[in-house]
Amino acid sequence: MTVEDTLKARGSTYGEFEDVANLSQALQNTMHGSRNWNSLAPDQREALQTITSKIARILNGDQNHIDSWHDIGGYAALVERRLMRPVLTSGVGLCSAP
Repeated sequence: MTVEDTLKARGSTYGEFEDVANLSQALQNTMHGSRNWNSLAPDQREALQTITSKIARILNGDQNHIDSWHDIGGYAALVERRLMRPVLTSGVGLCSAP
């Protein structure tokens, strides 16, 4: 498969790259201007930025492409997994009674 073949296949699934990039960057610019952006950990920022790319692909291309939805859940799960580590090692659950 050539690069051109790959680009044609991706374009038919995700839409035009320029359109995806414009929407993704607009979403990221909004996030960067938010109150809590600078207090996020690097993995949280990266996950949110990558999720914006997935959202832009959904909105510009095939909204029923399962991989895009799956990937969004995956990036959120990676952050959740890291946030759960202290909870799991402390022996205190998220919903523990007082």
